[in-house]
Amino acid sequence: MSERGTGSCEPSRRDLRVDAILIGTGQANPPLARALAGRGEQVVIFDGGTPGGSCVNVGCTPTKALRASARIAYLARRSRDFGIEAGAVRVDFGAVIDRARGIVGESRSGLERSFGKFSSLTFVPEYAAFEGRDGSDFVVGSSSVRVTAPRVYLNTGTRPFVPPIPGLDQVEALTNESVLQLTECPSHLLVVGGSYIGLEFAQIFRRLGSDVTVVEEGATIAAREDAEVIARIESMLAGEGISILAGHKVANVDADDGGGVVASIRATHDGAGREIRASHILIATGRTPNSDTLALERVGIERDDRGFIPVDGSLATNVAGVWALGDINRRGAFTHTSYQDYEIVLANYSGGSRSVDGRVTTYAMYTDPPLGRVGMSEREAREAQQKEGRRFLVAHHEMQRVSRATEEGETIGEMRVIVDAESRRFAGASLLGIRCDEVVQVIGAMIAADVPYDVLAQALPIHPTVTEFFPTILGKLRPLE
Repeated sequence: MSERGTGSCEPSRRDLRVDAILIGTGQANPPLARALAGRGEQVVIFDGGTPGGSCVNVGCTPTKALRASARIAYLARRSRDFGIEAGAVRVDFGAVIDRARGIVGESRSGLERSFGKFSSLTFVPEYAAFEGRDGSDFVVGSSSVRVTAPRVYLNTGTRPFVPPIPGLDQVEALTNESVLQLTECPSHLLVVGGSYIGLEFAQIFRRLGSDVTVVEEGATIAAREDAEVIARIESMLAGEGISILAGHKVANVDADDGGGVVASIRATHDGAGREIRASHILIATGRTPNSDTLALERVGIERDDRGFIPVDGSLATNVAGVWALGDINRRGAFTHTSYQDYEIVLANYSGGSRSVDGRVTTYAMYTDPPLGRVGMSEREAREAQQKEGRRFLVAHHEMQRVSRATEEGETIGEMRVIVDAESRRFAGASLLGIRCDEVVQVIGAMIAADVPYDVLAQALPIHPTVTEFFPTILGKLRPLE
């Protein structure tokens, strides 16, 4: 790493010349920085926020910690179902939040310590942006340093999208980030948005003691899923006392005298209105990319109409020498896709030819029980069948008929698998039920291995497990109608 003074009368900044600049510390850049530094390259990684990105600080780590506490409260209330007398259940919300924060703090500290293990890796805890070019190199600056390098990797992620609801700026509206700063459990939480984040928080706070209402402007919640799956999710949440208003929008919001909110709700099909009073309002209406502060225009990097950075299969932007990884590239909106982006970039830098093109959609919705998804939905398969002439086989199996689910008293849900009739390869699966976030990865591995479903149909599974029912399910395959 070379260093020189600026020779300017402006506040002094260090000038550095390195091999690679990384902006953002989501799930892709930190392991990439360590890998490059481990090879002896000089690396600078910037992040003006909290190291670890959304996953560690406001996403997976804290929400799954909260989910675990909420599940314990739920099971404690059900203790009589298992022959156990546990008495009245009291949730110490402050302790629940402190536990989640403690786990976040340890994860973040571990990440920061990992940077210090490499003498050639410099972590700059400041926001950074492009300043231009220096010949074939890129110039990136922050408040204290000006760094030049031939390669730049962007991993700045996304932030909550807050829609322009009249009056929303006059109340203390929560997002998936600020909701984690609460010190008292809401008496009534109004969740605006009925997709995965909104539904996960709805169930968590209901189990922790809140009344919860979910308002979704679209015709259904979890709109990406098949209608039958949506119906089961709705039934599951309604069974826990969560009120769901799909096909409704929040027309405006006002503060009430008690410090809460009053929301005017309108049905999207006929405009019929109602009023909802809540102690808190949580906005869960999607994400927007953190690309607007990077000064991409200074080096000619393109953004789409929503601010995402288009990339090719190797995750390269339109400007040679700059890659965009993670949520910001619109090639996946999950921790696991971001981490795989790192693996693809590193493999290709080492002479490989990996591509994100053709990556199979894989995700989970962490309600309890979770929804595990891979590949096509039945709706997508039906469309392909009609438009492309492909033929598919499908099979369904109720979780009530899974012995492990019955033994553990967790019989909500259904497993649905899709197979390409000609190739006999798995095309997709929607698994709603106990441990299905793990179980679905069996199908994911089969798709990745590109082997016929017969391999799984003839396998010897362990009993009693959820996975053991795949041979049974596959024995029920029928043409998709």
